[in-house]
Amino acid sequence: MLTDLFIENMIGQEIGDFKVTGYHDGKFIEVEKEDLRGKWSVFFFYPGDFTFVCPTELQDLAENYKKFQEIGCEIYSISTDSEFVHKEWKAKSPAVSKVEFPMLSDRTRVLGDMFGVYVPEEGQDLRGTFIINPDLKVTAYEIHDMGIGRDAMSLLRKVEASQFVFEHGDKVCPAKWAPGEDTLTPGIDLVGEI
Repeated sequence: MLTDLFIENMIGQEIGDFKVTGYHDGKFIEVEKEDLRGKWSVFFFYPGDFTFVCPTELQDLAENYKKFQEIGCEIYSISTDSEFVHKEWKAKSPAVSKVEFPMLSDRTRVLGDMFGVYVPEEGQDLRGTFIINPDLKVTAYEIHDMGIGRDAMSLLRKVEASQFVFEHGDKVCPAKWAPGEDTLTPGIDLVGEI
């Protein structure tokens, strides 16, 4: 029952320490918390390699990866599969072969547990998306059921808005805001005027 659950808000919280393995650019890698410091990052959890919705999401991210790079944001795709499975999936899947961002392994569940997306009964992570700022704090996140795919362009807009608010703390971004559009400066003069 939902009322029995304690749901902790992660906004503004600094991520915990971690060290995980992954596959990137034809090599096995290690990524830890300090690798993210001073940069914008997206943790993109998905249930599993060699599945159905997951490759469509990773392909969508891959096709828009350059846009994330242009705004200084790294994407890390994450599942409970090993780095070895990630390597094989990238080699076999036409959709995933386009991936250029790091593919991290959460086989120890350290990340899934930290971000509250690991489902023990399934042995998989939910579809969780977390935007992390250069101070290693979560600025935005969403968690979907395993059957609901996400949209890279919607995520890109959220990263851009997170960056704007981070740089201009006195201003906020209205609905559907995109870079270059008007923002708002909260204050008594706006009350009831929007």
